Amino acid sequence: MKKMLLLLPLVICSFIVYAQSNVNDAAYNPHDFFTEHFAPPAGNLLRAGNGTPGPAYWQNSASYVIHATLSEKDTSVIGDVIITYKNNSPNKLECLWLQLDQNIFKSFSRGVATTTYPGDYFGVLDKKNGGYQIKNISVKQRGKTYSIQPVITDTRMQIRLNTPIRSKGDSISVKMSFRFNIPMDGAGRFGRQYTKNGVIYQIAQWYPRMCVYDDVQGWNTLPYLGGGEFYCDYGNYDYYITAPAEMIVYGSGDLKNAKEVLTSETIKRLAKAAASDKTVTIISADEAMKPSTRPASKGNLTWHFKMKNTRDVAFVAGKGMIWDAARINLPSGRKAMAMSCYPVESDGDSAWSRSTGYLKASIEIYSKNFYEYPWNNAVSSAGITSGMEYPGIIFNAYTLKNARLWFLVAHEIGHNWYPMIVGSNERKYMWQDEGLNTYINYIATDLFNAGEYKNDPAILNTNFFASMDYEDFMNHKDPLMAVSDAMDEKQHYQYYGKTAYGLLMLRNTIVGKERFDYAFRKYTEAWAFKHPTPYDFFNAINNYTGEDLNWFWKEWFFTTWKLDQAITTVNYEDNNPGKGAVITIENKGKMIAPVIIKVIQTNGDEHTIQLPVEIWQRSGTWTFKYPSTTQIDKVILDPEKVLPDMDRKNNEWIKK
Repeated sequence: MKKMLLLLPLVICSFIVYAQSNVNDAAYNPHDFFTEHFAPPAGNLLRAGNGTPGPAYWQNSASYVIHATLSEKDTSVIGDVIITYKNNSPNKLECLWLQLDQNIFKSFSRGVATTTYPGDYFGVLDKKNGGYQIKNISVKQRGKTYSIQPVITDTRMQIRLNTPIRSKGDSISVKMSFRFNIPMDGAGRFGRQYTKNGVIYQIAQWYPRMCVYDDVQGWNTLPYLGGGEFYCDYGNYDYYITAPAEMIVYGSGDLKNAKEVLTSETIKRLAKAAASDKTVTIISADEAMKPSTRPASKGNLTWHFKMKNTRDVAFVAGKGMIWDAARINLPSGRKAMAMSCYPVESDGDSAWSRSTGYLKASIEIYSKNFYEYPWNNAVSSAGITSGMEYPGIIFNAYTLKNARLWFLVAHEIGHNWYPMIVGSNERKYMWQDEGLNTYINYIATDLFNAGEYKNDPAILNTNFFASMDYEDFMNHKDPLMAVSDAMDEKQHYQYYGKTAYGLLMLRNTIVGKERFDYAFRKYTEAWAFKHPTPYDFFNAINNYTGEDLNWFWKEWFFTTWKLDQAITTVNYEDNNPGKGAVITIENKGKMIAPVIIKVIQTNGDEHTIQLPVEIWQRSGTWTFKYPSTTQIDKVILDPEKVLPDMDRKNNEWIKK
């Protein structure tokens, strides 16, 4: 008993310390769990320190053969898929993981559970009979076929194998049947648009897809919650869509059986479009509902598409749509085809009649400046989806016009570069596709049609660019490295605008256009059809620009620090302006940046100088001598307002 009494004060003391620790740590911060901290990894044989794939880099591949039927009777898609999965990793794989994105529409999904109240930002609530029905799963491995009972958890499915897939080149085939009901609005990514000529079906995330197994974290199995998009391996697609004969189906890739599903006149017009830089009408508004545009008026027709070296495919089906097309001219001399399909309600020179021209111009600009478009066709589709991208096909709202239509076409097809060609992990790092894409959209808008929409308020005043206004930085509470679904919904567009702002600042102010453009293109070339991490991007830009920009990557992507540069004093050497001025500036915020200073002397001389970011290496103040010859009337920090300075009241010194 005495022994216990002697120990009791120690126990109480320990409890008090523990309790105090809990009190001190009680303030919850989601960034402690859902935001990565800046920790550049060392280069290795897989991912070199210069931001390029190393000599031992590997990635797995997934190819698909899909047969699916679109049923208007019960508004469903039913089909089967054979996935051939090749394991190029150095590890044996004892199981496979697949994405079941349609399961977000089940009433018990994590996407539903994590929807904030009140509201339904991604439109996943109140969906009836949503999600996949998966049946008849079988595995073919080393000449043997066996059935599998999967383990389905929310939007993921695990297939536990009888025999592991061997490393470095072994492959396996998985077959299954699937079915789902097509929601009216599929979380803003696909759905059904009712028009006077019938329903337009924009169909995506429609078959079970392999999760990515990579060298960074093995299986990437983050659930689909609606915000974070996709991370997919590359492979070849061979797919068949059976639909009512009155419909026309537009799909990712190349149509392989045109003679079976199109009329000879339609094929003739497509050939004309393939040789034309101007938009050619394939089916006009007057022809849209006429039986003469279809080879059959009853029953079903099956459309056969193929697409090589892609990470996904999607399709559109509908009756009574206008269809037009034009040739795309690529830098190598190769030609491709831009096409648009839209309801008669969207017709008009201020609306979708310009879609194909916008699509053609965007692809030609991106191909010239970043990487040549690798596929033969691109489709711009009007429907319910406000803006969504898939390889070779994009979905946009049928109500768009003028500058907004231009920007959304340029934005969504721009995603064919980031992340369809450069295959980053959208589920985790939204900025690496949305932000890079928004950056190239700005460049395309500057170049398109002599800057037709360059300063159009319909673009500049959208949420895409809310964070392009430096004052908006005051409201940031989530860093860009927050996991895609962890960003506050009201600040979701920071992934777009803040990233683009930062890259434009690097290009135009910090690094310079020539060096930055070279580095950005080299990053794109190095990671085409591969899986870069954020650090691969950072390292590539560092190495190809010749700048150590880690200070910038840290503050811009990993923090919500603010910039506040200030002029402290302006004095003269020996009180004589002719001997030069001594100017002191201060960095009052946590963010740093180079300093741009404009000095205006009484004699009318004006000079703008730029001080490098290294002036802040020792402290938050910096004093330098300016070779004045007369008194100084004014000193201005960041005179063109190209930096996101939070307090411009202290950016100016005026002679008293």
